[in-house]
Parts: sequence; C-alpha cells; structure tokens
Amino acid sequence: MEYARRYFKEVRAIAEQIDLAVIEKMVAQIEAAKAAHGRMFFLGVGGSAANCTHAVNDFRKIGGMECYSPVDNVAEITARTNDEGWHTVFAPWLKCSHLSSRDIVFILSVGGGNREKNISVNLIEALDFAKSVGATVLGIIGRDGGYTASIADACVIIPTQSPDTVTPHAEAWQAVVWHMLVTDPRIMSMSNKWEAQV
Repeated sequence: MEYARRYFKEVRAIAEQIDLAVIEKMVAQIEAAKAAHGRMFFLGVGGSAANCTHAVNDFRKIGGMECYSPVDNVAEITARTNDEGWHTVFAPWLKCSHLSSRDIVFILSVGGGNREKNISVNLIEALDFAKSVGATVLGIIGRDGGYTASIADACVIIPTQSPDTVTPHAEAWQAVVWHMLVTDPRIMSMSNKWEAQV
C-alpha cells in the first residue's frame, strides 16, 4: 500500500502543478485551427502511440475536427521502417498528407525527443518538417519536454515527481489533458454519450 499511497499523492501534486496558462493557449490554437478547417495530426511512440489513436477518436467524434495519426496504419508505418528506417516514419507521412500552416501537429511523448541521444528522432524530423511549413506544434510531454518543448507553440510538461514514475505519469496525464481539451465547451461539438444521458 505504501507505493499506491505515494503514487496517488504524486497524482494530486501533478494536478496542482499543471500550467493552466499553457492549457488555455492550446485551447485557443485548437479553436483557431478548427475555425480555419485545419487538421490535427497526433504523433507518438509506444504507450503514447496508443494515446494518439484514442485522441484522434475523441477530437473527431467529440470535437468535430479532422484528425489522423500515422500509427493507425500499421502497414505503412512498418513499410517505412523496413524500407527507409524508423527515423523516417512520421515526416514523409506528414508530407504525403500535405501538412500546411492551417494544421496542428500534436506530439504525445514521455521525453519529447533528443537528437544527441538518438531518442525519438522520428518525432524530431516530423517537428522540423512541421515548422518548415508553418504548422502549429502542440505537445503533452514528460520530463523536461526535450526537443518538443524547445520548439512547440504550446507544450504541457507533466511535472516529474519521482524518477521511477516519469513514464506512467506522463502517459496517464496525456489522456487527462487531451480529455480536458476536447471537452472544453469552445472545442466540443458533441457531448459524450454518458454525459448526454438524462
């Protein structure tokens, strides 16, 4: 029970430390992209990739916004990995999708990418491409935010509580934050089923 007590104490601490000014900036940027008929592209690897799939569903269904993630196409992502290398799986996909300045690239990641340490270079290349076409970059990241935090237009960094809980908190709070964003009345187009029940 000691670990569970500490874990949920950390959850409470994170809730108090989230930067609401950054959240507000994200809401405004998503609202603007939606009004301009822009799209959102969610990128992540590992557990964050699974979160991307869920976020795409929510922003399409609840937010009424055109959204995609390359991780939803296993055939293409594995073909690109096999033929050109893992570092190429996202940037060429965004290029093929005609990413533009009306669009948002939304990164979900624990570390945010680090070129020097060869970590999540696929995200870094995608971010560089996004910036080259003027797309907005948003992120929900753990640790210090890495490369994503250094170039994002708005990036929520999940505050580290303990060195052994960085990943679970970062990936869990990705879901907490995007659920808050998509249910903000300025973004939400359709109520969730259970909230609509009376």
